[in-house]
Amino acid sequence: MTKTKTAALAAALALASMGAGADDKQPAAAPAMTAEQQAMMEAYARAGEIRTEQKQLKYFEGTWSSATKMWMDPKAPPQESTGTAKMSSLYDGRYLVFTQESEYGGQKFQGQGLMGFDNLKGKFFSTWVDSMSTGFWLSYGTYDAAKKVYTFHGEMPDIAKPTTSVKVRQLFRIIDDNHYAFDWYETRGGKENRSMEITYTRK
Repeated sequence: MTKTKTAALAAALALASMGAGADDKQPAAAPAMTAEQQAMMEAYARAGEIRTEQKQLKYFEGTWSSATKMWMDPKAPPQESTGTAKMSSLYDGRYLVFTQESEYGGQKFQGQGLMGFDNLKGKFFSTWVDSMSTGFWLSYGTYDAAKKVYTFHGEMPDIAKPTTSVKVRQLFRIIDDNHYAFDWYETRGGKENRSMEITYTRK
């Protein structure tokens, strides 16, 4: 091999070695978190973890047939209708998505809500929007394991007097593996009356 070729080969090997060293260089390690940052990360993990309360909502998953009774006047016979409800988990079971299709007053009715357990508040919550309103419903509640009843409390604007609020109490009553009932109570004039009852049967 000539001196020229030897020099060229040596130069090529040197450049290759330099390139390999650059590619193999490890990135600098991230700085260690402070105690405050570590505590914040742990708090985020606790806020987002799936607990017993979220897992028990799995009971509602599936497709249900519904039978609704609505009382405009507590002393008058209720208006009745039937429909279908579908419930599915969201984000690995952190929330329950609820959709309802039925009829009300001869009109097609659709609604959607979320149910879950807020780890920070330590309470269950329920939301609702539907095709016959433009508002947003939010209530918080608890679960009585002995009675198998979820009880939620919230307030909504009075449709006839929007500047005033109506107190509402909701019940989700688990009857057995394939049946549960939903009750809606409104307090008007200091008196609470049930204005809606929906019974659900698992399909």
